Amino acid sequence: MSSLTEKDRPIVQLLLNTGTCPRCILRFCCVGSQTLYRHPYKDLMKDLKDFLKNNQEKEDTVCFDVVDPPCKRVRLEHTEEGPDNVNHNGALQQIPSVNDENTAMENSAVKVCNVCLGILQEFCEADFVKKVCQKVNTADYQFTSFVFSVSLPPQLSVRERATWLLVKQEMGKLGLSWAKDDIVQLKEAYKWIIHPQLSENLFEVSVVFAHPETDEECHFLATACPDCFKPAKNKQSVFTRMAVIKALEKIKEEDFLKHFPCPPSSPKNFCVALDIQCNNGAVFVAGRYNKYSRNLPQTPWIIDGERKLESSVEELISEHLMAEFKADSFNFSSSGREDVDVRTLGNGRPFAIELVNPRRIHFTAEDMKGLQQTINNSSDKIQVRDLQLVTREAIGRMKEGEEEKTKTYSALICTDKAIQKEDIAFLDDIKELKLDQKTPLRVLHRRPLAVRCRIIHTMKSEYIDEHHFRLHLKTQAGTYIKEFVHGDFGRTKPNIGSLLNRTADILELDVESVDIDWPPALDD
Repeated sequence: MSSLTEKDRPIVQLLLNTGTCPRCILRFCCVGSQTLYRHPYKDLMKDLKDFLKNNQEKEDTVCFDVVDPPCKRVRLEHTEEGPDNVNHNGALQQIPSVNDENTAMENSAVKVCNVCLGILQEFCEADFVKKVCQKVNTADYQFTSFVFSVSLPPQLSVRERATWLLVKQEMGKLGLSWAKDDIVQLKEAYKWIIHPQLSENLFEVSVVFAHPETDEECHFLATACPDCFKPAKNKQSVFTRMAVIKALEKIKEEDFLKHFPCPPSSPKNFCVALDIQCNNGAVFVAGRYNKYSRNLPQTPWIIDGERKLESSVEELISEHLMAEFKADSFNFSSSGREDVDVRTLGNGRPFAIELVNPRRIHFTAEDMKGLQQTINNSSDKIQVRDLQLVTREAIGRMKEGEEEKTKTYSALICTDKAIQKEDIAFLDDIKELKLDQKTPLRVLHRRPLAVRCRIIHTMKSEYIDEHHFRLHLKTQAGTYIKEFVHGDFGRTKPNIGSLLNRTADILELDVESVDIDWPPALDD
C-alpha cells in the first residue's frame, strides 16, 4: 500500500490525538512506501493534518501517492539548515550525544512519540547520520558490503502491542478487519530512512538505543508470565527483548488491557543512542605449514595457567596476519595436529585462520604472497605455503572425511634386543593392519576413554644398526603412531613391540604428508 485511503482516516485521527508521531502512524496504516518515511518530519505532520481536513470525495491525497525511486545517497557534508532553525527532516536540530546515557532531550516543539519513544523522530536526521559516518571513518575500516542493524529498547514491543489493540478496537467499531502482521516494523522503517543517508558499501553498523526511564512497561508482564523472565548470565536485566516478545505472545488481550494503558502514555524523554558499533565480517585465510622444530607446540602450551613454551605454530603465523588485517582476534584450526616434538615435513599440514572483525580486507594475490614471505622470514621453526583467502564454506572441506584421509610418517625406533635386517623385513609385507587403540594415557585428560579401530595401510622398514631402524608408515588419519610403536602398556594392539617380540620405543617422529587436497596449491 503506497498511499493513505479513506479507511485510514479514523486511524490517523486516533493516533495523532494520542501522541503518535507521523512515521509511526504510517506504520500502523500499513504504508509500505519507503520514500514516504524519508519525507521531512515537519512535512509529514502537515500532510497528515491536510489529509484529515480533506473531504471524503478525495479518498487519496496527492502528497501520499508516491512510488519509490531508486535509493540515492544524501550529500551530508553540504547539508544546509532550513527555515525556523530545523534540519533537513524538519525536526529541531538538537541531537543526543552518543555514549551519554544521561542525555535527555527536552524539545518543546516535538512531543515524544508514545510508540517509538522518539526513534523515528530525532534519530533519522542528518546530524545523527553524520555521527554514524564519523564513527565509521574514525574506525578506519575497509568494507564492501552493507549491513545495518538496530537494537531497540524492549519496552517498545509493549507499546506497539498497546497501540495495535487500540487500532484494532477502533477498526472493529467501524466493522473493518485489520491484521497485525501488516504493520511496518519499527526497525524496518528506521532502516528505510537511514540507509540512503549512509555512505555506500558499509560493512556492518549497528545503533544501540535505550530509554532513560524505567522498564515499568515490562513489569506487569513479569507478573503475568513469570516463566518468561529468568535471570541469565551477562544480562543486566531480565527484561530482554526476546523475553518481552515471548511474554506478549502468551498473555491474553483482555489481561493486557487490564494492566497496561491503551493508548500508551507519552514519555517525558526521548530514547538515547547508547552506542554506535562497527563490525566487519570475518575473513578466512588458509594455507599449509611445515614445522621444523621438535620443541614447538601447534597451539599455546599452557598448563594450570603456566606457559610451558614461549611460542607455537599458531602464534608464529597469526601474529603477522593479525597485524596486516588489523583484526580484533582470531580462531585457528587445522587438519589434525602433531605433538610438540614431532616435525611436519613434505607439503605441510593444511590450516585455516578466522580473523575476527578485521579493519583491512582488500588483499591481492601478490599481497598474500608478500605476507607469506614475511611469515617465512620471521622464523626458522616454521614455513607456510599456498597462503590464500578462502570462504567460510571452503574451510568445511578441510574437516570433511577427517578419518578417511591418510597420513604418512617416518619413525625412528629403538629396540632393547639386537635386531638384524631379516628381523624387520616381514614388516614390509604387512598390509591393512587393523589396530585397536584405547585412548592413550598421555591424552586421557582431554579425550574420552574409548577404543578406536585404526588401520596401518603399509609399512616399509629401513635398517640402521642392531638397535635402531626407521619405519615409514601410511596410516588412517587419527592413528596414534607413538602408541603403535611402544604399545602404551598394552592399550594399542597389535604394536611394533608385540610384532617383533621385544620392547620397542620411538625416538623421533616426522609427519611426511597429510593427504588432503586442500587448500588449492598456488603457483610459485
